[in-house]
Amino acid sequence: MIKNYFKTAWRSLLRNKSYTIINITGLAIGIAACLLIFLVVNFETSFDNYHTKKDNIYRVITERHTPDGIKYKGGVPMPVAPALRVDYAQLPQVASVFNNYDLQMNVTDEHTGQVKKFNDDDVYFAEPQMFKIFDFEWLGGDKQNALTEPNTVILSQHVAEKYFGKWQDAIGKTVRCDNKIDLKVTGVLQNHPANTDLPIDIAVSYSTIKNTGYLQNLADWGSNLSAHNCFIILPEKVSPASFNSFLKSFVNKYKPEKKNQDFLKLQAFTDMHYDSKVPIFSGQVFSKDLIKTISLIGVFLLVIACVNFINLATAQAVNRSKEVGIRKVLGSGRKQLILQFISETFIITLISVGLGIALSEAVLPSLNNLLEVKLNANFLANTDMVLFLVGVVVGVTLLSGLYPAVVLSGFNPISALKNKISTTKSSGVTLRRSLVVLQFGIAQVLVIATIIVISQLDHFKSSPLGFDKEAVITVPLASDSVTRLKLTALQNEIIQQPGVQDFSLSYGSPSDDKNWGTSFKYNDAAENAETKASLKWADAEYFKLYGMTFVAGRPYIKSDTLREFVINEAMVKSLGVKDAKDVIGKNINIWDRRVARIVGVVKDFNTVSLRDQVPPVIMGAWKDQYEIANIKLKPANIKQTLAGIEQIWNRTFPDNIYEYKFLDEKIANFYKKEDQLSQLYKIFAGIAIFISCLGLYGMVSFMAVQRTKEVGIRKTLGASVGNIIYLFSKEFTMLIVVAFVIAAPVAWYFMQQWLQGFTYRITPGAGVFVLTISLSVIIAWLTVGYKAVSAALVNPVKSLKSE
Repeated sequence: MIKNYFKTAWRSLLRNKSYTIINITGLAIGIAACLLIFLVVNFETSFDNYHTKKDNIYRVITERHTPDGIKYKGGVPMPVAPALRVDYAQLPQVASVFNNYDLQMNVTDEHTGQVKKFNDDDVYFAEPQMFKIFDFEWLGGDKQNALTEPNTVILSQHVAEKYFGKWQDAIGKTVRCDNKIDLKVTGVLQNHPANTDLPIDIAVSYSTIKNTGYLQNLADWGSNLSAHNCFIILPEKVSPASFNSFLKSFVNKYKPEKKNQDFLKLQAFTDMHYDSKVPIFSGQVFSKDLIKTISLIGVFLLVIACVNFINLATAQAVNRSKEVGIRKVLGSGRKQLILQFISETFIITLISVGLGIALSEAVLPSLNNLLEVKLNANFLANTDMVLFLVGVVVGVTLLSGLYPAVVLSGFNPISALKNKISTTKSSGVTLRRSLVVLQFGIAQVLVIATIIVISQLDHFKSSPLGFDKEAVITVPLASDSVTRLKLTALQNEIIQQPGVQDFSLSYGSPSDDKNWGTSFKYNDAAENAETKASLKWADAEYFKLYGMTFVAGRPYIKSDTLREFVINEAMVKSLGVKDAKDVIGKNINIWDRRVARIVGVVKDFNTVSLRDQVPPVIMGAWKDQYEIANIKLKPANIKQTLAGIEQIWNRTFPDNIYEYKFLDEKIANFYKKEDQLSQLYKIFAGIAIFISCLGLYGMVSFMAVQRTKEVGIRKTLGASVGNIIYLFSKEFTMLIVVAFVIAAPVAWYFMQQWLQGFTYRITPGAGVFVLTISLSVIIAWLTVGYKAVSAALVNPVKSLKSE
């Protein structure tokens, strides 16, 4: 019996090829989109799930109360971990880890003596307790003692193979770090998976920091580097709330002057990947709201694909009425007919799932490139994916097939045989119209969201930053003493190049993810100021190179050591001073050791992304802290200029690696997530519109069949082709307008919530909504047009005769 159902269903599908192809196309595209979204969501929700203690792991973060609101920082002062071990001894494990960027690693071949140089972006200085908190897989070495001694390092498998050929050969070998410290390899880790926020490839013992100078003043509670994190394991009997209470008294003990401004609190390790307020090492924050949003989009795309099936099935109802009548006369019951039509839906769904999987696999490499992830396309090997596919098949079959099956099986056999079936009952018409409204409502929400995201991204790219970022490259500097001695000579030689306009040395670029916050005292005050400031160490040429505007005073004098300060307008405001000129000549005291007077105030410039407000900034000259060279190029012959700079650099620093980055590319990376989101929304909106147009085609096909006689009469009475096209188009235009009336406020509300995450944001105007409704109507007219013209061109005599 079941075999007969499927055989009959297959023949019916082959007999109605256009109907079958349209259904399969819509469902396959909807299912493919849903599969890819499921892969993304499954990947993003799997981060670091393999750590057995993950539910008890917490990161200690900084909560700062400022006049502009609460700010969060992943970093904590350097003494936090050792103080916690003393003050809260019942903690099982406490570990500090510091992420340093752009350190050069040199390896000498023991056979040839050749030095291989590598520039590794992420080097971590970690306490040995780090590897007792987290479950890293060890290929070699003693994880209990690998990082207990200074000047030791552990490598991941692929880094060990890159350095030494075979990872087995790495243990006991020496790696020279930054041309000044020899590190002994004491362990090799299994390569970390893609779904981790702790992408540790190189971990240097934390005690090595004392020998490097990378972190100054390890006992200083006033400084706070974003990259200096502290992780703990919380005892099972201790609640996060009670420990946060302890942290409040803990801060009061060590930072009494900041007891009402700076707080330490716990962030659950399992929440790290989803909390966009606090930076993480991987930089791959993916908020739970975004996961919910794209999951909902996946469900909606599948739903509107199912809606197409319902519309097309009901459009075919009249054509199949005689078939139903004959089957009923021959003894088929309604249950059998329902199973028959459900079987057809099941076959279409199975074919669509197969095509959807094939389409997903074809598109997956492009999606991986877009999102910079490594999603696995082995669908059938993933238990979650298999269960998801089974759910899709069952859900789509029932959602798409049940209503048409009930409608078709309910035809009166006598009326069906006499071809007097009509599916224009008010309930049926209302449902079909509601489904079209639902389809285009979803599509219009996605179109509005896409336009707003793109507009916000364009706002980021076009907004003035307060400095000139064009044609500027930044080159990392080694921190060894030899490099420091050669910097002046390097600067003099490069600035003489015809294609070089300016040269400057600094700790970082004006807009950078290297943030150094600190407390300070203003104008000989006994206590630190209420707010903290961001430190920007740079030479005097920095202001000219970046075209910064002075609103008061002047740049500080040329010097290798701190003599004078320049601050920004936000700093003036934070001090409660109304006129920038009034701060000129006043002193700033940092750490009770670095004291200098303010000589200038620059116009505010964005130090990080436009998501955040401009913080107070203190700038000064301090050669020992310079980590990059800033080089402003002239527009002409940039390629030749870069080649000339590289020659000079390699000649000056033969032991160092020369790598440069254009500053505008670094700034663009701040908005990578928004750029990826806009691309995804474009794709989702395109899919939704395409599937909705298939639904419209189904509806107009239904109307063309049902209103054949009406069209013939109208043409006989003199109606033109244009009148007939208008007859078919006006109803759909009204449905799209109704969909827009519903979609516009929904989209506006949710996009307003999204825009609240940015300090500098657009205000969506009427143009966004006018463009959306215009696109919707035009696309609908184009879709309806073909079928409407076909119906209008039918000979009215033939229409009336057949009726």
